[in-house]
Amino acid sequence: MDLKFSHVDVLVSNLEEACAYYAGVFSARVSKTQVWERGGLHVRYAVVMFGTERFMLVQPIAGNLKALMDTQGEGTIYRHCYSTPDIEAAYDELVAAGVQPEDEHGKPLARGDLQSPSGARILWLPRRFGHFSIELLEEKELQRFIEDAFAGVA
Repeated sequence: MDLKFSHVDVLVSNLEEACAYYAGVFSARVSKTQVWERGGLHVRYAVVMFGTERFMLVQPIAGNLKALMDTQGEGTIYRHCYSTPDIEAAYDELVAAGVQPEDEHGKPLARGDLQSPSGARILWLPRRFGHFSIELLEEKELQRFIEDAFAGVA
């Protein structure tokens, strides 16, 4: 499978405060605030970039990530994200390896249902080790998402 590391997701209780901190400490660029709301999961998040490195700060409002932050606490790194040039090929390789891709709620994900609320095609591997998860995003759509998130941001 052709994968490239993209970012980690970190839970925070106050998105604006966390963004301001990293902007000050690293002179990082911070994207516009984004919202993901689907099927009971509701979060606000922003991409933080310094140089070519990036991570996402995620403030959970409702759903499984809110429950995770309530039990594990702020600062929890709960996901590593990778991009792939062909998300459908990655899906097929996972299925061939005996792994059923999932959606953001841990439910089986059909090959035709890879679209996320942000428009990027995305899938998750089942959680095997505690709360840690791995997310795969289609590379060209991830790049478009990042460009859009930073459009108009100084």
